Amino acid sequence: MKRSDDLLAGLDDIDWAALGHAYGSAEDVPGQLRAVCGPDEEARESAFRSLFGNIFHQGTRYSASPYAVPFLTRIAVAGPAGARVDALGLLTRLAVDWHDEYSLPLGIDTAAWRAAAISPEETLRWYDEQIAAETDEEQLKGWREAQADCAAGHPVDAREGALRSYDAVRAQLPVLFELLGDRDPELRTRTAYLLGWFPEEADATLPALLACLDGERDPVCAATVLVAVGLLADHDPDGRLRHHLDHEHPLPRWAAATALARVLVAHPAAAPGLPPAQRIAAELAAFGAGPAPEPATVHHVGDLHSYTVRSLLHLMNAAEDLDGVLLEIVRALPRIKETAVVPRPLAARAGNLLDALFEPADAVPVFTELSPGRQQLLRALAELLTAEDFQPVPFGSDLHERFTRYGLPGTRPALRAYVGLPTEGQDPNAPLPDPWEPLRKH
Repeated sequence: MKRSDDLLAGLDDIDWAALGHAYGSAEDVPGQLRAVCGPDEEARESAFRSLFGNIFHQGTRYSASPYAVPFLTRIAVAGPAGARVDALGLLTRLAVDWHDEYSLPLGIDTAAWRAAAISPEETLRWYDEQIAAETDEEQLKGWREAQADCAAGHPVDAREGALRSYDAVRAQLPVLFELLGDRDPELRTRTAYLLGWFPEEADATLPALLACLDGERDPVCAATVLVAVGLLADHDPDGRLRHHLDHEHPLPRWAAATALARVLVAHPAAAPGLPPAQRIAAELAAFGAGPAPEPATVHHVGDLHSYTVRSLLHLMNAAEDLDGVLLEIVRALPRIKETAVVPRPLAARAGNLLDALFEPADAVPVFTELSPGRQQLLRALAELLTAEDFQPVPFGSDLHERFTRYGLPGTRPALRAYVGLPTEGQDPNAPLPDPWEPLRKH
């Protein structure tokens, strides 16, 4: 283990007071990093909580965030045993926020991210235009203060601010590669998970991941590596993914199928070298129909059944038997669990399924004329979705609108009646309650 002053070399060379985080000046960040490297476990945990809330606050990155990355990298590689996993976890969040939820199963699109981000130079030019056109003195003062803040290096566009941290972590990847050979399987696993979010570094990252896969005995780590390979590769490297479809443990089998599904959908030119879509779908379906192994990978916030449904959705267009894949999706739906990122993930997946399987319609389709897979899907949703799932915005979701867009019943009782299930004493013709009514009473 290195001394803490080695881990934090250069810390005091940075003008932290001129940098910012969620609560203002970042002058407290050096003390928190020192506490992370210290011997007091309670102080270390408290410092990590503070750092997490300061430089990664509800997904937002700040001017101080990328400056903390090199120190967190050293701590992950050679810091106190109790700090290394936490440092790696914070590096992951600084890099990719919650992309796990909204970029899977195809992976992060950094090209689109970079294209959408507004550079500081563009922002400063925009402020110049506002200042030149402004006649109100109070408003003019506000524009000038905002311009000065941007000129001082504080990100204005959240996407551009996030990219600074992402690229700071990207620059540290060659250092983090050595963690793939660490004795601690959790560190190997968390490193593999992080590496899957850097497609621009695939040429360097894939060999390191495949070397880790050789001889890996921990099923969670092996599965995490396989998913990362699938997120980065445009083919099946040396047939490694296909080989793991026959792994003795279900989790690596699922991961291999998940990786192959992504390669097949994102890079259809690779299809001749991959197993048939039906073979991949069958492995995903077998996993989706049973309980998730414990422990499991952290992908999709641990909700691997929801991840499986997403992969199967993408595979439907590649498979010859669309209805067969759809029936397998139906089998997996009851096991989708609530997460902190998506409070009602089943409702979210239901909307995706409707979009993929139905066309907009003004009239309700005859239920018996739907394909068997669509019938089973609607019946499963009628049993699994709650009345709350159909509540309209602002307090519910857009699921009611999604159903009605396709000519389907837009309330739970009406949907149950449509598919032939008991309505549980509720009027299927009753309108949805007004979500604004509670506020009107006040």
